[in-house]
Amino acid sequence: MKEKQPVYFSRELSWVEFNARVLDEALQKDVPLLERLRFLTIVSSNFDEFFMVRVASLKAQCLQNGDARDVAGLTAREQLERISARVQELVKIQYRCLLDDILPGLAKEGLEYIPSAAYLESHVRYLEAFFMNDVFPLLTPLRTSPAGELPSIGNLRLHAAFLLKNNITVPGGPLSSFLEDAGVLGGSSAENEEGVPPIAIVQIPASLPRIVWLPAEGSHRCFTLLDDVVQTFGTRLFPGFSVEETLLFKIARDADFAVDEERDDDFIAAIQEVLVSRQSSVPVRLISSGFSPTILSFLRDSMKLEQSDLYQLNGPIDLSTMAELANADGFDRLRNPVWKNFWPVDVPRDAPLWDELKRTDILLHVPYQAWDPVARFISDAAEDPSVLAIKMTLYRTSGNSPVIKALEQAARSGKHVTVFVELKARFDEERNISWAHRLEECGVIVVHGIARLKVHAKMCLIVRKEQEGIKRYVHLSTGNYNDRTARLYVDMSILTSNLEIANDAALFFNMISGYSAILGTRQLVMAPVEMKSRLISLIEREITRSVPEKPGMIVAKMNSLADPEIIQALYRASTAGVRVLLNVRGICMLVPGIKDMSENITVVSIVDRYLEHTRIVWFANGGSDELFLSSADWMPRNLDRRVELMFPVLQESIRNTIRDILFLYFTDNVKAHYLQSDGSWIRRKPTEGEKRVRVQECLYESEKKRTEMFEKEPQREFIVRRS
Repeated sequence: MKEKQPVYFSRELSWVEFNARVLDEALQKDVPLLERLRFLTIVSSNFDEFFMVRVASLKAQCLQNGDARDVAGLTAREQLERISARVQELVKIQYRCLLDDILPGLAKEGLEYIPSAAYLESHVRYLEAFFMNDVFPLLTPLRTSPAGELPSIGNLRLHAAFLLKNNITVPGGPLSSFLEDAGVLGGSSAENEEGVPPIAIVQIPASLPRIVWLPAEGSHRCFTLLDDVVQTFGTRLFPGFSVEETLLFKIARDADFAVDEERDDDFIAAIQEVLVSRQSSVPVRLISSGFSPTILSFLRDSMKLEQSDLYQLNGPIDLSTMAELANADGFDRLRNPVWKNFWPVDVPRDAPLWDELKRTDILLHVPYQAWDPVARFISDAAEDPSVLAIKMTLYRTSGNSPVIKALEQAARSGKHVTVFVELKARFDEERNISWAHRLEECGVIVVHGIARLKVHAKMCLIVRKEQEGIKRYVHLSTGNYNDRTARLYVDMSILTSNLEIANDAALFFNMISGYSAILGTRQLVMAPVEMKSRLISLIEREITRSVPEKPGMIVAKMNSLADPEIIQALYRASTAGVRVLLNVRGICMLVPGIKDMSENITVVSIVDRYLEHTRIVWFANGGSDELFLSSADWMPRNLDRRVELMFPVLQESIRNTIRDILFLYFTDNVKAHYLQSDGSWIRRKPTEGEKRVRVQECLYESEKKRTEMFEKEPQREFIVRRS
C-alpha cells in the first residue's frame, strides 16, 4: 500500500484557534464574571503579540517570496487572508460577550461602566475638573500633514484622533497669511488645499490609570475610561476649532526583528536599537473604535495598510489594559475562589535542603505547590559559607526577583556566581538588560547568551564543599525562575544531587560559556545538539517494541507541536499501532484521526484558570517505562535554534507521580477541548451519569488533602541526650 503523504495544519491558524479556546472560557456562564473579563483581556494581549511577530513575518514573506508555500500548503498571502477572516470573526464574538453579557452582568453586581454617551451632569462636572487638573497638562496634540505624514505614533499606544473644523476668522493681513500657510486657516472651509480636513492626534497618557473611578454611590461603583474622558473634553485642546468627529485607535507594528549578532563591539547596544525600532517600525494592524470614515481612511492610507488590516470595534479598545478592572477591590465574589500554593510536604520548612537531597530527589509542582523552595534553594546557597559557586540560566524573571537578590548577595559574599542571561527573550529584553547590569555591578559573571541561539534551558547548579569533598546540587525545571508567573503557570521541576546529572550540568555550563567542545552527556539531552534526534529515536524504539498483544504507548504534554520531523515520527508510530496521547495547549500542526496515518492519535487541550506550561513525555518502552521533563516544546525554534534541556525522571516514586498526573489530563471533561481532523476543537462535557473531572481542580484538591493530612499527623518528639 502506498504510504500517505504527511498532512499538517497551518501553524498560524492553529495559534489563532488556541485563542478561540481562550475566548471560549470567557463565554462560559459558570466562570465568575471578572475571570471571564480576564480571559477577554488575555485574547487581546495574545493577538497584539501575534500580529507584531507572526503576521509581520508573513507580510515580509509576501514581499520576498510570495509564491512559497508552508508545510500546510498555504502561501503567506493565503495565510494572511484566513487569519484576518478568522480574527475578525473572533473579535466580534469577543465584543458581543463584553457588551451584551459581561459589562451588563458586572453592572447588576454593582460594578458599572459608564461610557461618555451616558455621562450624567454630576459625572461631567467631576470629569471636567479631573481632565483639566490631571489630564490636560499631560496631553500634546500633534497635527498631521495634508500629504498624509503622521506624527510619532508609538507601538500599541492608545491614541485619540480629532477631525477639526476651523472657526477662526482673522481679517486679512500678515497673521492671516501666516495661519493659512501653516494650514490652520482655510478660508470658510475646514479643508486644506489637498481637500483633507485638519486631523490632530493625541496620545492617551500611559502614566495615568486607564480606569477612572467616578464618585461612589453607596456600594455601587461606577467607572469610565481615560480615553472616554479625553474624547469628551478634547475640544479644550483646540481653541478656535470645533471637533467634528473623533476616533480612538492603536496600531501594532512589526516586532519581528533579528538582532545583529555579528556586532562584537556592543551586543547590548544592538538589542537596544531593536527596542527603539519597534516603536517606529512598519504598521501591521490598526484597531479603532468610534465612527469617523474620514479619519479611518486617512490613517489607513497614511500607514499603507490594507482594508483587511483594519479592526473596527464597537466598544472599548485595548482590552489588554483593562486587567486592572479584574483586580478591583471589593468584588471577590466575582472571582475564582482562592487556591493556596501549599508548601510541599516533602520539603523541610526550616532546614537547608542539602541533607534531604543527599537522601532523595524532590519534585515541585507549581502553582499547586509553592515556588518558595526554589527561591530558598538559591538564597540558602547565597548565605551558606560552604557553598563555593552558583551557576544558572535566566530567561525571564519578575520585576522584584528574589533570585536576583540572592545572586547579588552571593557575589558580594565572595562566591563564584555565573549567570547566563538571555537578552534575546522577546519583549523582556529591556528587563533582562537591566538585570545583567545589576548583576555585573555586584561581581557576577554574566554571559549574554550564545550567538544565533537563545538559551531557553532552565537550570541551577550549586557547588558546595562538604566533609566528604565537593558536592553538587541541581535544580532543573520546565519553567522560568519567575516567582510571579509561578503562581499562575503550571510547571514541574526536580531538585537532585544525582551524580550523573550533576556531572552533566557542569558540562552543560562549560559548553555554553566558552570554547568547550560539544561533549556527550549521560542523562541530560541538549538542543540543538541531540534532542530532536533523541526524541525521534525514542519514538522509533516504541514502534519496534509495540506488538498487537501489547501495543506501544506515547503520552506527551507540551505548549506547542509544530516540528514536521517529530510529527512524521508520530504518524509512523500511529500507523504501527502505537497509541499516542498528546496534551497540547497551543499550536498543534499534527492532524489526528486520519485513517492509516493518525487514527491512533488523540490531541486534547486544557484551558483553565492556570496556564498549562509543563513539558512531559512518557514512553511505555515495553514495560520499562521512561519519563522526561523538558524546557522545550516540539517546535523547530526549540529543537533547532535554542539551547534547551530534556532530563529524565530517575527516581521511581517521582516518575510514578508524574505519570499519574499526566494521564489525568486525558480524563478532564470540563475544561478539555479535543482536536478533530478538520481542524475544529470540540469541548468535552460530562455525559449523563459520568463523574465530573476538572484536572486543575483535582490536582489542587489532591495537594490540599495531602497538606491537611500531613499537618494532622502528630509531630514526633525528639529527645536530645547529652553525654
